Amino acid sequence: MQLKIQKRLAAQILKSSESNIWLDSNRLDEIKEAITKADVKSLIKDKAIKAKKIRNTSKYRIRKNQIQKNKGRRRGPGSRKGSLNSRISKKRRWINHIRVQREFLQNLRDKEVIERSAYRSLYMKSKGGFFRSKRHLKIYMKEHEFIKK
Repeated sequence: MQLKIQKRLAAQILKSSESNIWLDSNRLDEIKEAITKADVKSLIKDKAIKAKKIRNTSKYRIRKNQIQKNKGRRRGPGSRKGSLNSRISKKRRWINHIRVQREFLQNLRDKEVIERSAYRSLYMKSKGGFFRSKRHLKIYMKEHEFIKK
């Protein structure tokens, strides 16, 4: 049974490819008799001819990986493309770095663990980038006995 013409006409009407056209196997005789566009349109209306659903790429794996990324996974050295500065700018890194130190110093000052003069000198040192981290700041304070007993 040759149904090339019917498939071609149906593809034109449904704006899809010929390989994407489904023909009802129970109504093949009726479809074979359809030779004009109007005939094919009526068969489409009667659902003897349909366009198959288009299959796209599945989003399942993408969604699954996105959930993992939201948890902070999949960020190891093998996944990194840009340089350190492109991932976090120098300014943002400095902001994060200094905020931790300043907050730590303010807490110590408010609890009166360190004197105001000590707070001021340590604040200025941290502002100048003297301390590598909060830990370094603590070590420096112990060595120079800034902490009150």
